[in-house]
Amino acid sequence: MFDELTFPVIAAPMAGGPTTPELVAAVTEAGGFGFLSAGMLTPAALAAQFDRTRELTGREFGVNLFVPQPDTGADVSAHRERLQAFAREYDVELGEAKWDDDAYPAKLDVVLEKRVPVVSFTFGPPSPSDVLRLKEAGSTVVVTVTTPEAARRAADLGADALVLQGFEAGGHRSLFTDDANLPGGGAEYGVLALLRLVAARVDLPLIAAGGLVHGADVAAVLAAGAVAAQLGTVFLRADEAGTSEAHRKALALAERETAFTRAFSGRPARGLVNKFMDALSEGAPAAYPQLNHLAGPVRKASAKAGDPEAISLWAGQTYPLAYDASAAVILERLKVEARDAAARLDRLR
Repeated sequence: MFDELTFPVIAAPMAGGPTTPELVAAVTEAGGFGFLSAGMLTPAALAAQFDRTRELTGREFGVNLFVPQPDTGADVSAHRERLQAFAREYDVELGEAKWDDDAYPAKLDVVLEKRVPVVSFTFGPPSPSDVLRLKEAGSTVVVTVTTPEAARRAADLGADALVLQGFEAGGHRSLFTDDANLPGGGAEYGVLALLRLVAARVDLPLIAAGGLVHGADVAAVLAAGAVAAQLGTVFLRADEAGTSEAHRKALALAERETAFTRAFSGRPARGLVNKFMDALSEGAPAAYPQLNHLAGPVRKASAKAGDPEAISLWAGQTYPLAYDASAAVILERLKVEARDAAARLDRLR
């Protein structure tokens, strides 16, 4: 279905606030495709967001689910002690470092009940039985991968399409296995390298993601074999996005480097470097979602105070090229840039 889009751009699911029904609907109405993010939402909140999006657009859109992670049993006590300094600074109590499944079974029931046309997965592959249930309900199943090996595994499970997430991407890496000894949690492939390597091994529609913010980026991945480009960072400053003001200001200033960190959630994610990352990234255990729950009150207090130093400023490597505009204007600009880029390819004839 992605090769039938009016314009082959997908608004990435961005958990934690940036993705809203208004953003998904605006991108979809402008000829692209949008995903709601179910990660860290309650099942009731997911259902409400789905219904709200359906009110805003009659076009198809999708939902992204976080695949539950195994409890690693990692010791989080040292991280908790270091985090106490931030808790005191913002005058909050730390959260409970508990493991949970993000209410995955109940949220899967929601997407089945709502007959969501496209369901994507992050953090690992769905089970074969879940794939079967979704397909019987008429859903297209999409799995996000970061390596050729993961792509092959997802294809064998029956995925209908793959999102190939390059290391340039902002937010959490969709690793099937998180290696605690590596800053990025696993092998780091750029989006173009990953696209070509996977295309040589898997015969499925491929969606490219990772640092794509310009229409020329869209043209480049289409030329390399993708059926669509998935963009997140360029929509963080969209009028319809739920990005916090502190996050927006940090993005607009464009003064910070990006890096991977486990400090906020226990899984590697790329964001703008701030005091929290500087202080807590080294030695942060691979313990998701325990660290996410533990640091939650600090993040919320920092955001409420308009302080960017203790919130997860997720963004891709090319974030300085993003800008403030409505989603429709962003889509139109991407179209113009992509057509200009395609025209430059005439020199190859």
